[in-house]
Amino acid sequence: MKIAFYGSSLLSSYWNGAATYYRGLLKALAALGYDITFYEPDVYDRQKNRDMEAPGWCSVVVYEPTPQALMQVTARAPDADIVVKASGVGFEDEALLLEALRHARPDALTIFWDVDAPATLAQLGDEPDHPLHRALRKLDLVLTYGGGDPVVYAYRAMGARHCIPVYNALDPDTHHPVEPDRRFACDLAFLGNRLPDREKRVEEFFLAPAARLPASRFLIGGSGWDDKPMSPNVRWIGHVGTRDHNAFNVTPKAVLNISRDSMASNGFSPATRVFEAAGAGACLISDAWLGIDHFLKPDEEILAARDGQDVIDILADLTDDRARAVGEAALRRVLADHTYSHRAALADEIFRRFAKRSPVEAAA
Repeated sequence: MKIAFYGSSLLSSYWNGAATYYRGLLKALAALGYDITFYEPDVYDRQKNRDMEAPGWCSVVVYEPTPQALMQVTARAPDADIVVKASGVGFEDEALLLEALRHARPDALTIFWDVDAPATLAQLGDEPDHPLHRALRKLDLVLTYGGGDPVVYAYRAMGARHCIPVYNALDPDTHHPVEPDRRFACDLAFLGNRLPDREKRVEEFFLAPAARLPASRFLIGGSGWDDKPMSPNVRWIGHVGTRDHNAFNVTPKAVLNISRDSMASNGFSPATRVFEAAGAGACLISDAWLGIDHFLKPDEEILAARDGQDVIDILADLTDDRARAVGEAALRRVLADHTYSHRAALADEIFRRFAKRSPVEAAA
């Protein structure tokens, strides 16, 4: 079956947290025989900051951020058996959704794939005239990469026919153990861009503990932190490309995951970084959120912190041997249960269950 996927960017992770998800899932779907074309706009300097070239398992069409180009790429939707519009594309999202739906064949499976469901649902709640309200009744499926039952129930209440989570996961070919790199040596590292709905949690779970532990070394990567006040024992290194994520995760004694406000409040929303870190065998400390035990077992495969004091207490008791044991347990778990091959098998089952034509007809 052919998939037309309209998303933010496959080729660049720059200001694009969904890149890892797209890459892992679409690569695994291609291995199952899907013929995929990914359409991404040239926005936010992403094409100037590519960290991969067009892969052999997926065709990529980069288009200019103009109404004419948008019309050209959506006019190709009839070529596909499955038409996907992702959230947060970054250029005329509403128009892109409506045009993709307008051009999709009547027998095509139409999907809104939400890579930030809590934020989308909050926007829909604030904007009763948002075009997505009307589109939900036309779409066959809403798929999300997190959120669990709260998100499913919210989407169903807003008119979605079906809403199914297809969670983040690990691509073991991309994220795996490597040799440590002294550039990233520290006691605790955090990687994430500076965003309004995460900044206070970064202050609570990372910056405040760092200020209270002057003898420990802390490392923060990601864009936007250059003018943020930090204690002298915190080192900011700017944007960290995906090629360095394995070393960034495996080198520190521990790495920290901090969810955005909406993700933490909804629960069941593990960030891609959770699986990246676990796949590298890192000792992962995460802010606590509902559903964390669905993915990794607290105290054995992940260390959960309710607040900054918990982070301090965890670091005080964390020996090198303990950190290594937690990281090794996390790696075993994600390889067993949480790879993109697992997620692609679920997506394939969903596509076949809701397909309007049989797989044999679609392949003809």
